[in-house]
Amino acid sequence: MEASDATIGYSGNSGAASPPRSLEASSPRYGEKIIKALLAACAIVSVLTTTGIVISLLLPTISFFGEVSLTDFFFHSDWAPTFSPATFGVLSIVIGTLSTTLWGMLFAVPIGLMIAIWLSEYASPRGRKIVKPVIEVLAGIPTVAIGLFAITALKPFLENFIPALESTPFAAGVAGIAIGLMITPIIASISDDAMRSVPGGLREAAYGLGATRMKVATRVVFPAAISGIVASIVLAGSRAIGETMIVLLAAGSQATTSFAFASPVQTMTAFIGTTATGDIGTGTITYDTIFAVGSLLFVMTLAMNVVAIRLVRRFREVYE
Repeated sequence: MEASDATIGYSGNSGAASPPRSLEASSPRYGEKIIKALLAACAIVSVLTTTGIVISLLLPTISFFGEVSLTDFFFHSDWAPTFSPATFGVLSIVIGTLSTTLWGMLFAVPIGLMIAIWLSEYASPRGRKIVKPVIEVLAGIPTVAIGLFAITALKPFLENFIPALESTPFAAGVAGIAIGLMITPIIASISDDAMRSVPGGLREAAYGLGATRMKVATRVVFPAAISGIVASIVLAGSRAIGETMIVLLAAGSQATTSFAFASPVQTMTAFIGTTATGDIGTGTITYDTIFAVGSLLFVMTLAMNVVAIRLVRRFREVYE
């Protein structure tokens, strides 16, 4: 019995199990160590890149606020940093950015969520295989192509329904709808993935209680996937705020404080795109203005992502 007990791993005195042997291989696995080192290097590169971006924005921004007061920058709406005398009221281009983003989100959120519901709950496997890749291809179209589409096709089409567009070559609403076309696939694809990750048992329980497919989709699956849906909307909003070429082509470069659909506006990214051309002197106040606007845009998108993380953690559902 003692030999048998020793063989099966029990002590002869108490009968307690002996500690398990290590599951790791006795010989070192150099390939695995190399992979771990490469993964760690990628993580370090991402951290260093972000740090470099922050530093490159921060130093000229500090120089800018050494000459322009915070009150003039944040609370005034006269924006003409390249004119003489120069004015630096960033409020007008912040409103322009929010205007195009608002119109884009009003277009993209309902359409993207309806596409996601159809893909998740209604589409046949064959239809899903055809439609979802086509939607994701739309996300890969260059934004300059979408901007050209906005001014050559979308604006003339909308003029048939909104006569005010005929009096201006640029409009925040036209740029917003073009942005909406760009971000709709982001909302649709991520929301669809979130809804499809909801366990099938929830659907079956709802159907067993007599719920229709629409009620299952909107009252069971949608609330259960709300954290992923919120993440998709915030990601799309961040993408919309940072868009450059579409607003540069379709929204114009006139800094106004209007949220009107047919009003031309200048966004923060459009200002950076038109000003950072290499024709301005390094170290001048105009040069530093670009970085001040870029820093503000960075803070805005960072704040959106922080809020998104909090919302996702609050509403996240964990299924086992």
